[in-house]
Amino acid sequence: MGKYFGTDGFRGEANVTLRVEHAYKVGRYLGYFFGKQHDDGKAHIAIGKDTRLSSYMFEYALAAGLAASGANAYLLHVTTTPSVAYVTRVDGLDCGIMISASHNPFHDNGIKLINKDGEKIDDKLIDEIEEYIDSKEDTLELAVGDKIGATVDYVNARNRYVGYLMGLAKFSFRGYKVGIDAANGSAWSIAKSLFETLGAEVFLIHAEPNGLNINKDCGSTHMEDLQKLVVDKGLNIGFAFDGDADRCLAVDEEGNIITGDHILFMYSQYLKDRNKLIGNTVVTTVMSNIGLFKALAKLDINYEKTDVGDKYVRACMARNGYVLGGEQSGHIVFSKYSTTGDGLITALKVMELMIAKKTTIGQLAGQLEIFPQVLKNVRVKDKVAAMEDKGLLDLIKKEQDALGEDGRVFVRKSGTEPVVRVMVEAKTHEICDETAGRIVDYINANLD
Repeated sequence: MGKYFGTDGFRGEANVTLRVEHAYKVGRYLGYFFGKQHDDGKAHIAIGKDTRLSSYMFEYALAAGLAASGANAYLLHVTTTPSVAYVTRVDGLDCGIMISASHNPFHDNGIKLINKDGEKIDDKLIDEIEEYIDSKEDTLELAVGDKIGATVDYVNARNRYVGYLMGLAKFSFRGYKVGIDAANGSAWSIAKSLFETLGAEVFLIHAEPNGLNINKDCGSTHMEDLQKLVVDKGLNIGFAFDGDADRCLAVDEEGNIITGDHILFMYSQYLKDRNKLIGNTVVTTVMSNIGLFKALAKLDINYEKTDVGDKYVRACMARNGYVLGGEQSGHIVFSKYSTTGDGLITALKVMELMIAKKTTIGQLAGQLEIFPQVLKNVRVKDKVAAMEDKGLLDLIKKEQDALGEDGRVFVRKSGTEPVVRVMVEAKTHEICDETAGRIVDYINANLD
């Protein structure tokens, strides 16, 4: 991770830690860098955004920077992160930019960079961009005359992406009642029409974005409203997306939350039964529940763990040719269909699984025993120094030894915030709370 870019792009509070001049310089450098790869010096770069108030501001700043360097900016307008990856790859663009802070509140925003293959951009280019951002003098040549770049309305490309999604459905959804929580974000205008076109009766909530309400008490991080909707309306299933719709969680017919770990468990078994689980392996992250690892072992399915972030999951999958991977939070990568986590594809695949098995999603997910888990976020002054503290490391080892094979302690620094994340899994919630509490108390007393 660099000075500005973390595991999922350049993220920060709008006009505080992520400012307009940052976006402009990102656009300037990308236009310059990719322009060098064309005989006419003109790069072609897609821009998408979520529904945050500041997303429009950053869109114009990025487009201005690109055009000033001679690049054409292809505006997808409000759309999902996976759609930017899809359009960039399919249309042969140099790169894609998504303006979003994912599941964060509206006052934060972010800049995610996607390469021509639809994957997260490489660290070497990130380092060059950061060096340019910090440069006191602008040494990049400005385009003049007919070399100045243009902005192109590219909303039709977003619509092609929706058409692509429709083509992935193997079954009609007719007869199924589906709840959708759009998180007042990127999926608000896509998800309902997608599922209705496929035949489902759709019950939509949190699809009235006003720039300030993205992720606010809704979406994949606040699923209470969706749980109530599914139970009250007697729905077959509910899906919750985050702000940029690259993650998806579900709710079963009884209102229970279906996590990314449940989805990995169910779909890996589905693929294995049809001899389509390449390498007999699922890619998870270190944050997946210990119950998932135990369940996969019982199914004789192998797993590989990566650092947190679908970027790392996807990299592991690409190296080894694996077809399924993801995170507990709902970033699920189906590499046959997408180069990144895609919430809408995840929802389609869960529907396929439920229909193919001719049962409820609750019955399928109920086969996985999830260990009680506690996750606490502790704000610190220096997250790197905190993770090197000997006292903390000794305490973590002591607590893990006490849990043995019946639990797990995992402590890591956040990739996007000045926060240390403490996760404990054990046989009971009481043990989780007590164990996590001792670690949090130590951090607050010694590292705050």
